[in-house]
Amino acid sequence: MKKSHLWIMILCCLIPIIGLAAIYLFNVPVSNVVFFGLILLCPVSHLLMMKYMGHDHSPTDHSQHEHHTPSAAIPVEEEQS
Repeated sequence: MKKSHLWIMILCCLIPIIGLAAIYLFNVPVSNVVFFGLILLCPVSHLLMMKYMGHDHSPTDHSQHEHHTPSAAIPVEEEQS
């Protein structure tokens, strides 16, 4: 297991525990915790995905990606003699 995956698993386990602690220890309404959790879910998951999914943009590795450029049909004028 990669070290980065371990940290993601730990983070995903701690987030619900922190939410439950906020509800029970600090008497925060459940609706507020769910509301702010849903608001933060999208940007946080996007940041984690971009950092840990391993998409490499280095110019040396072209084995995984094929880049196709559209070839435009350019009319060639024939010379008539």
